[in-house]
Amino acid sequence: MMAALICAGAAVAQESNTWNPNLPNGTYRNPVIDADYSDPDVCRVGNDYYMTSSSFANFPGLQILHSTDLVNWKLIGAALQDDYPVLPEYRGTDLDWRKKIQHGNYVWAPAIRYHDGWFYIYWGDPDQGLFMVKTQDPAGTWSTPVCVKEGKGMIDCCPLWDEDGKAYLSHGCAGSRAGVKSVLFVAPMSADGTRVLGPSRIVFDGHEDQPTIEGTKFYKRNGYYYIMSPAGGVKYGWQVILRSKNPFGPYEEYVGLAQGKSKVNGPHQGAWIDTPNGEDWFLHFQDKHAYGRVVHLQPAKWVNDWLVIGNDKDGDGCGDPVATWKKPNLPSSGSVQPAEDDEFDSTALGLQWQFEGPYSHYWYFCDARHSKLRLYGIQQPEGYRNLADMQNTLMQKFPTENFTVTAKMRFIPNPNNKNKGEEAGFIIKGLDYAAIKLVAEADGCKMRFVTCIGAQKGKEEKVIAELPIELKALDKPYTQKYAVDDIPQPRLATPEIYVRAVVKSSGICNDIKSTAQFYYSFDGKKFQKIGEPFSVKEGKWIGAKVGFFNCRSTVSNDAAFLDIDWIRFEK
Repeated sequence: MMAALICAGAAVAQESNTWNPNLPNGTYRNPVIDADYSDPDVCRVGNDYYMTSSSFANFPGLQILHSTDLVNWKLIGAALQDDYPVLPEYRGTDLDWRKKIQHGNYVWAPAIRYHDGWFYIYWGDPDQGLFMVKTQDPAGTWSTPVCVKEGKGMIDCCPLWDEDGKAYLSHGCAGSRAGVKSVLFVAPMSADGTRVLGPSRIVFDGHEDQPTIEGTKFYKRNGYYYIMSPAGGVKYGWQVILRSKNPFGPYEEYVGLAQGKSKVNGPHQGAWIDTPNGEDWFLHFQDKHAYGRVVHLQPAKWVNDWLVIGNDKDGDGCGDPVATWKKPNLPSSGSVQPAEDDEFDSTALGLQWQFEGPYSHYWYFCDARHSKLRLYGIQQPEGYRNLADMQNTLMQKFPTENFTVTAKMRFIPNPNNKNKGEEAGFIIKGLDYAAIKLVAEADGCKMRFVTCIGAQKGKEEKVIAELPIELKALDKPYTQKYAVDDIPQPRLATPEIYVRAVVKSSGICNDIKSTAQFYYSFDGKKFQKIGEPFSVKEGKWIGAKVGFFNCRSTVSNDAAFLDIDWIRFEK
């Protein structure tokens, strides 16, 4: 069974120090979430709205957000925890997370729906097939994943339960695996949503007019079946609306949202949602390169049974994205964004944290008694090249474009590790990374600023700056009056080190760039710059992230510790 420990983490509503979409006089600004919640989908249950998004190889995966007003969103849980299904034919291969880290794989473009008292999430794994989990409590534990349809190249699926009791599943396909793209499918599905009952049938070919069409969301309204799908590619595409009187087509096509004269590149792939008082809205992503795919909220309206999204100033039937707009006529959620700061005073990880793959509870300890998080150093995998190969890197999303993040930490090497090779620290990571690294060596401890360009391609890490760090005996609660097993007491540790990164953006959304300048301090007051500004790059299908790591090159029966007192974000 999936563990629910992390879902028990701090889910307290948090007003962001870095981004606020709320404006005066009942208006809002986009993006409503200026963080990487890619391919968002939303369902409504009464007055409550629930969102999930692509998590790819980051776990806990399929994070769940809640809102009552569609503008302010709070993290409340995650549907995938510390395990992930690997079908028998892939066990032990390079597609098995137990063997190799899986940047960019696993959870693509989910759909969340509420049906007959149950919440369902469907997603496509491009290497294995289409999967589903369900629950009656979206903030609680979700079921073990079920493979609804096995097969390589199938992605972006969405269920539809019809009034006559029949059920269907739409999906797209990934050209990188299937050998064909720009086509959409519908398959009959069992009423319980656990399996496809027949072959998928191509219902739309977008090669001529809607290239790279994918990301299906399946709806029924006024007797029409609608498949709402993005086309044109991630960075510069548009939102397509398809409709038919039959779930298997033929489908008419219509473009309901495009960049137009706005500064919002690629406005597409998201969710149509209605409100109890009859309003219509559309949530979608915008790709902002290093910052990932952020979430926008657009007004929408039905015109002649076509959904027009955004502001159609010129009356051509295709809307432009809005920068600001009047809020939905809904009860307020309060001013809240997904959690950023963490004082580590809970017995479970905060819901904003993700590892770079399914994780082990051997990797960390939430020490609420002493208000800190302890990361244990794990052994580097076979064939280790750089930190991009470490699945235990603990990260969270960038919260907005311009921000400062500061953390307080201490490194405690394992004194019995005679060959050393232990290293831990603070990192910003995407396709490339930069880190303040604390390294235990035979002649003592070093603090290094390192960068790695082309990290996911296995390139070599470079040391940009280095200085020695004195190790001293720890005070209580770390020390014992006597030796415990074979570990001498007290352990030696670095002083408390404050680490900081100042992240800045430049350019426009179609070509936005990001830099991060790193700093360190020993008193939390006077910060010393280390290295030059680092050009931040996005990850594999995700935005860059910030967080911590701890690893070792040697085999031993215990690990070094990285103790983190807190992490805080500000403008």
